[in-house]
Amino acid sequence: MTDEAGSEDGTDRVRLTAHVHGHVQGVGFRWWTRSRALELGLVGYASNQADGRVLVVAEGPRDSALALLDALRSGTTPGQVDLVVERVDEPRGDLVGFVER
Repeated sequence: MTDEAGSEDGTDRVRLTAHVHGHVQGVGFRWWTRSRALELGLVGYASNQADGRVLVVAEGPRDSALALLDALRSGTTPGQVDLVVERVDEPRGDLVGFVER
């Protein structure tokens, strides 16, 4: 089966934007997310938001981005994740490395 980007093997590049809700600030969540993203070969950032959420933006192969999303929902993160709301879009190509903001 071919996805919308024309790839059959999940290696097409995407941009994952995920808002992570729960007790995810001040517990090492951004550092943990950065480590997982780098292991998966993704670029982007994890950023604390004023409302207590963490915003995760990651670009790279679709399979890697979806693996990061699975990790965010795995129950093995620091803190307590209650909800992850994600969007997958075309990559912008404007990210380098993976940083904590």
